[in-house]
Amino acid sequence: MTHIALTTPEHVNAFALLALKGRLKLESLGMKCHGKSALSQVKALGIKAKTAKDALPLYIAMLEEKGILAKA
Repeated sequence: MTHIALTTPEHVNAFALLALKGRLKLESLGMKCHGKSALSQVKALGIKAKTAKDALPLYIAMLEEKGILAKA
């Protein structure tokens, strides 16, 4: 198994944004969560969408634009 060290604040922030993408995907499939929803967190980042399904492709595009996620 390969281990990855997140050594800079930028790496930690990128990891958090990718984890949020995973949570948003699960919400778009119908999974519920306790606390603040991934959709509300994504909306706070500037994504304008009413549902998690609508927000997911917009959020992925934002991550690709920032260079955090490789373009498909």
